[in-house]
Amino acid sequence: MKKVLIIGATGTVGSKVRQTLLKETDDRLTLFSRRANELSVSNREETISGDVTNDSDLDKAVSGQDVVFVALSGNLSKFAKKIISAMNRNHVDRLIFITSMGIYNEIPASIGASGNLQSNPMLQSYRDAADLIESSDLNYTIIRPGWFNNGPVDYQVTKKGEPFGGHDVSVSSIADMVKKLIDDDSLYSHDSIGLNTPE
Repeated sequence: MKKVLIIGATGTVGSKVRQTLLKETDDRLTLFSRRANELSVSNREETISGDVTNDSDLDKAVSGQDVVFVALSGNLSKFAKKIISAMNRNHVDRLIFITSMGIYNEIPASIGASGNLQSNPMLQSYRDAADLIESSDLNYTIIRPGWFNNGPVDYQVTKKGEPFGGHDVSVSSIADMVKKLIDDDSLYSHDSIGLNTPE
């Protein structure tokens, strides 16, 4: 049983990870988002409504956790900096962080190279977040998913430096990988992995 903080618990990926962990593990969850107090929770969950850029909100959420899982959109580099600092202050080591495919220009032309950072400056904050995490002392895994769909659990993993394998991935597949990463602190430790549905 792990104590898991889900930052971005009301979003698409955060919600699916929450459902998967409740159904398939005995982990205890802390759900953190701006609107977390609106959630109906089980006896294995608690909610913290807060702002990821507020140090006291983050300290309250991070303290005592075994794993921090982050699924946010927006200014990811700013968020990552705040989360890394909070984890260091509270001596929490394991971070699982969602970014995006394309941040290393790893998408081949056959899949759609226009999704790469060099063609899509909106990804710069995602790349900056990944760089911050990789330069931290945390036991991190960065997940770079393809475009989300509602398919079944069916995915392949590519490592940093390898070409991305496909355009899409199901939200259920992302949640399955997160569950495995939470269960095994050494799985893809200090790594950045791409997730896609096999072509």
